[in-house]
Amino acid sequence: MTNKPSLSTQFWRYLWAFILVALSGCMGEVVDGIIVGNLISTDGVSAINLTKPLMQLMFTLSLLLAAGAGMLVAYALGQKDIAQARTLYTQSMLGSIVAGAVFTVIGIVAPETVTRILCDEPELFDMTNDYSRVMLQGAPVFMLSWGLATMVGVDGSPRLVSVSVVIINVVNLVLDIFFIKVMGWGITSSSAASVIGNLMGVLVLLWHFRTPNAQLRLVSPSKGLGLWGQIISQGAPLAIASVCLTLMLYATNSIVLSKLGTTGIFVFAVGMNLLTVYNLFLSGTVETLQSLGAVQVGEGNDKGLQLVLNKSFFFITVSMVVTCIYTWLFPGTIAELFGTEDTAVIAECNYALRIFAVSFIPFCYIYTLMIVYKLYGYDRMALFISFALSLTVIPFMWLISRIATEWLWYSFLIAYIVELVMIGSLHRLMHVRFRLTPNTDCQ
Repeated sequence: MTNKPSLSTQFWRYLWAFILVALSGCMGEVVDGIIVGNLISTDGVSAINLTKPLMQLMFTLSLLLAAGAGMLVAYALGQKDIAQARTLYTQSMLGSIVAGAVFTVIGIVAPETVTRILCDEPELFDMTNDYSRVMLQGAPVFMLSWGLATMVGVDGSPRLVSVSVVIINVVNLVLDIFFIKVMGWGITSSSAASVIGNLMGVLVLLWHFRTPNAQLRLVSPSKGLGLWGQIISQGAPLAIASVCLTLMLYATNSIVLSKLGTTGIFVFAVGMNLLTVYNLFLSGTVETLQSLGAVQVGEGNDKGLQLVLNKSFFFITVSMVVTCIYTWLFPGTIAELFGTEDTAVIAECNYALRIFAVSFIPFCYIYTLMIVYKLYGYDRMALFISFALSLTVIPFMWLISRIATEWLWYSFLIAYIVELVMIGSLHRLMHVRFRLTPNTDCQ
């Protein structure tokens, strides 16, 4: 009988596995942007950025269906209730497939309708439509890829998750170049490569359920229909935060495009790719915190949960500081990755990226705090952060765009500082205590 690794060892195993999962999405978006910018045009980079609200919407549903269920599965596994864990897993996968199928139908029947919502710039419409159509049609693959990665990690196979991510990115990179250079498919190549890469990842993840250590198994869907209230409630803060992020991306894209034109939207696209790098570390930390943290909650292990929290905040702090310092010292290297040679555009990118590099630090802390409040049962605080995290950016950007456009890139930083002040005030008013003891907020 093998000894169970220490909680500290488990933390680092889960963390690097989930960082690689995040790397799948990160590399998919960033590599698409770099390859399209260099092999097609900088307008292609802008088109990909305009489709981000669509991908964020898909990811939102994945959070609601898989991440929320994943935390409940972790609670059940911590309490040794294998039957409950399997029922929750089955419902989550069923929901992911159904939701993905709905997106596929939309991608077949009405792709241009979706594109008109995302893009009102005629110069970018065709590229945006070509890219988003394939993403819509391949939605079930993305939903399964994200959902299975969560469940396989919770079920104790983070290394297999890592392997699947490596395969996803290698396939995506190779096919991206092949489809553009050899097949001549244009921007459609990038979305097609992403779909196929994630399909390969799904096949790898499914191998976990053939191993003797797998505790999760599919059971009859009819057994768990009554659990959907719990699943949705558990995933609601994450899903609401993602919905708000979707709205924020759509609104800010519209504001930047109307005020700064195609040059502004390119600069903003590069800035959002920088956020993707921050999200790489943030997502890995949050997934680890949810998976291992939820198990500690299920076991009633307050010291274990504190250990996971301490390591999570330590890692996210170090990774953010390093990313911020690099961006401040070498912003031009980031801008030039996306194929522009215009010195004026590069100069504007350098200016904006330095501001974004600082702005995204409070964003990461706020998002992580939302998970902490959720783990300790302060659901109302978690829901407040879900709404505030992105929605506060919109009014600040709208106002600044009308009174001082040159300060537009500071919208994020101002909004997040205000949010931190609001969270701190509510924390004190509600007398929050981070201990595994009953509190009135979760009654």
